[in-house]
Amino acid sequence: MSGYPAILLRAEQKPLEHRSFSPAVIRSLVDAGYPVSVERSSTDPDYKRIFDDDEYAAAGATLVPAGGWPTAAPGTLVLGLKEIPEEEFALTNDHISFAHCYKGQGGWDRVLSRFPRGGSVLYDLEFLVDEQGRRVSAFGYHAGFTGAALGVKALAWQLAHTDGKAKLPAVASFTDGRGYYRNEDELVEQIRGDVAAAEKALGRKPTAMVLGALGRCGKGACDLFLKAGIPEANITRWDLAETKGRDGPYEEIAQHDIFLNAIYLSKPIPPFVNNELLSKAGRKLAVVVDVSCDTTNPHNPIPIYDINTTFDDPTVPVAVTGDQNPAGTPPLTVISIDHLPSMLPREASEAFSDGLKESLLQLKDRKAARVWATAEKLFDEKVALLPEAMRKRD
Repeated sequence: MSGYPAILLRAEQKPLEHRSFSPAVIRSLVDAGYPVSVERSSTDPDYKRIFDDDEYAAAGATLVPAGGWPTAAPGTLVLGLKEIPEEEFALTNDHISFAHCYKGQGGWDRVLSRFPRGGSVLYDLEFLVDEQGRRVSAFGYHAGFTGAALGVKALAWQLAHTDGKAKLPAVASFTDGRGYYRNEDELVEQIRGDVAAAEKALGRKPTAMVLGALGRCGKGACDLFLKAGIPEANITRWDLAETKGRDGPYEEIAQHDIFLNAIYLSKPIPPFVNNELLSKAGRKLAVVVDVSCDTTNPHNPIPIYDINTTFDDPTVPVAVTGDQNPAGTPPLTVISIDHLPSMLPREASEAFSDGLKESLLQLKDRKAARVWATAEKLFDEKVALLPEAMRKRD
């Protein structure tokens, strides 16, 4: 494959998703010779892109109406971030996006089948990897950073509402109605106030435990905790070395105010927490932030909740059967939002886009370029798992 295929950056259709590929990376593609079109951003605050349309026009892209990607000219590469709406029509153009259908998630077969039925290829952003099998680019750092921030905010809120009747309100309620922070400084300043409020209620600094602390996500979480005022001594960092030869559940988790899960689940493992652990007297744990969000995975290592939460409703309560902890113990909740970096959409988008830039510039040779060829090979392997009727060309 040679020549420069047309690229269409679609408008995101997931509510409260404000991220996209950055104008700087679009400029790099245009300068390299790719014809790039960008769907105009929605004016609806729930879907408004963090980058203005004018920023893309200034980068040399052609602005087109939103929602036209299903009928884009044949051969167009449709570029986006989050999954497209679940509909039935077959997809005739190749897509580059997160599809969340390679790990046995609920409805994975219906999502994936749309590509072979239309004769197209999915290049899943989650599975673009380098020679060592490490992801070329990921939102992990900002997922951990924002997940930790929301965990602190939930802790402070719950300590102020120990009757358990008040849930953490929508993210929009503490971001002037936007649903996201304009920059990292604004977020950190606010969360420092939440740490101070939690410290006043507890009579000590909060404690936090991060599982998967050496990865991008874990590092982002630890950075937020430190910047927000939680001392290093109050942060427990676990990774492979701490869990080697020792299966969960882990008593240590229950002895922290906040537990953040940042592991990448690649095989079945024993649960990190369960009802027996959580019901024991002396539990301090009040907030679980499951950044990994393997909610519908049959091997979810945090089997104490079963729904993804949202920016509109950030927490889900955990019902602890036979709880031996006294009345007045802070309620236990889980945060399981699957697009946390949208709380810092500009920084997260710029970092992710920059990490993927060199690979995007190879799209004209994607049949031979290792990153893209490997992604297509994985796509073919996953399609082969579908029932024959679901992978037959329409």
